[in-house]
Amino acid sequence: MTELAQIIDQGRGVIPADLVLKNGRVLDLITGELLTGDVAICGGTIVGTCGRYSGQQEIDVSGMILVPGFIDTHLHIESSLVTPFEFDRCVLPRGVTTAICDPHEIANVIGLDGIRYFQRASEYTLMDIRVQLSSCVPSTDMETAGARIDADDLKQVMGHSSAIGLAEFMNFPGVLFKDPGVMEKLALFRGQHIDGHCPLLSGNDLNAYIAAGIRTEHEATSAEEALEKLRKGMRVLIREGSVSKDLHALAPIITERNSPYICLCTDDRNPLDIAEYGHLDYMIRTAIALGADPLAVYRAASLSAAEAFGLKDRGLIAPGKRADIVALTSLEHCDAQLVLCNGVEVTDAAFAARDTIPPVGRHSVKAPIVTADHFRTAGNREDTDVIGIIEGKIITEHLHETIAIVDGDKCPDPARDLMKIAVIERHGKNGNIATGFVRGFGLQHGAIAGTVCHDHHNIAVVGADYDDMALAANRLGQIEGGFVVARDGKILAELALPVAGLMSLDPFETVRDHLVELRHAARSLGVVLEEPFLQLAFLALPVIPALKITDRGLVDVNKFQIIP
Repeated sequence: MTELAQIIDQGRGVIPADLVLKNGRVLDLITGELLTGDVAICGGTIVGTCGRYSGQQEIDVSGMILVPGFIDTHLHIESSLVTPFEFDRCVLPRGVTTAICDPHEIANVIGLDGIRYFQRASEYTLMDIRVQLSSCVPSTDMETAGARIDADDLKQVMGHSSAIGLAEFMNFPGVLFKDPGVMEKLALFRGQHIDGHCPLLSGNDLNAYIAAGIRTEHEATSAEEALEKLRKGMRVLIREGSVSKDLHALAPIITERNSPYICLCTDDRNPLDIAEYGHLDYMIRTAIALGADPLAVYRAASLSAAEAFGLKDRGLIAPGKRADIVALTSLEHCDAQLVLCNGVEVTDAAFAARDTIPPVGRHSVKAPIVTADHFRTAGNREDTDVIGIIEGKIITEHLHETIAIVDGDKCPDPARDLMKIAVIERHGKNGNIATGFVRGFGLQHGAIAGTVCHDHHNIAVVGADYDDMALAANRLGQIEGGFVVARDGKILAELALPVAGLMSLDPFETVRDHLVELRHAARSLGVVLEEPFLQLAFLALPVIPALKITDRGLVDVNKFQIIP
């Protein structure tokens, strides 16, 4: 019997279904009703609801509510600090059955080989990983990345089964001012899905950006900003990551009326936050607790996401849809008790049965050896540009402080929370080192450093002591990248990320435990930020206002230029 014939006969109940979920209630995301009846599944396809079925395998889900699998509409798996296979094992049991990723972190280090790694990995994970093609490698010309990808390069990786379209177009000034390379990429994906990235853009400039063919956007940080984008037909992806936390600000817009154009995403979320709080399940619980309508929230988590990205085979528990199903004790708790992904029950045995592929991007840290003197800031002007951290945001303030020049150097000043920050080129291209000042870490001693440094992923180091800054930065070269905390000439804690300086080869549980140690060590230096390492990483991203730093110097993002 053909697969189609089996689907028809099992849907009619003529023959037993492969799998039946019995005695649960289904949340219908169309009408908002809780429907009674069995859910029959043939292979990876739902073939029956609202009826009685017998199955070759039957699972009793009495007292549970069944909802469609959750779809994370924008994330960088590299920022989970583990490989796609460990991300699969970490997040899928929480109900995230589809992840739409942009591998531009690894692509900025090793180019097309990084994209191909994610494409190949997607063929083996239980979760359906969709790989958008990275649009901005590097994000601008104001940084040194390990690779450059243009339109002709993208043609080489188009057409994979995991593809949807073009990933977040961060260089929105390039769109507005018709940069030739930008125009080539937009033309290549004309009529296909293109993800957006345009923080604080509004008015006619926003109109032009959307008119260029860009359909989604995840950088809205206020309800006012999100509503303008919704009114102009742009789908808003509400984000709650480890650093960028926009859910509280945007929860009021999650209404039944708006929900068809609202989705959920995490962007950058590490295993420690996932363990302590959750992933999309945390977003769902929190949004409902903040007063958002449960039907609207669950629509955003699945059906609206599927529609936004053209995934017509999922997003509902209904005949003909992909069997991505999460069983919960209640909508408010969003506590996955059972997860099916493409009809497969998510268990340890199912993960163990997967094939995997070898890692890529080893030995990618080729930074110069630095000394304390490299962090001195020469100059004859006491008026100083300072990056002002806004906790929970990746946007920053552009502050101005008077910092005295002593012996030809502007020194860190812990009493005023003015720390020295540096970015060191680590791809072996030019050895650039740029320094500046940052406020918001609360550091009193030592230094922290990392090779997760968006999006170019050079070494970023912040500290109160130059010798400790040098120790931390040099240690990153020895461990193939990662995170390091140093004080008084000693390494207090570290996490090696040898896959392109971005991902660990260890299980996510081990990474989580190392992150606990790193957080404790950072706090022993006086750090007050909840997530200092990813907060540090975003200080080097020159497409997010207002003041950032790359290996080429301080960047005034509003003017889109390096400060002389």
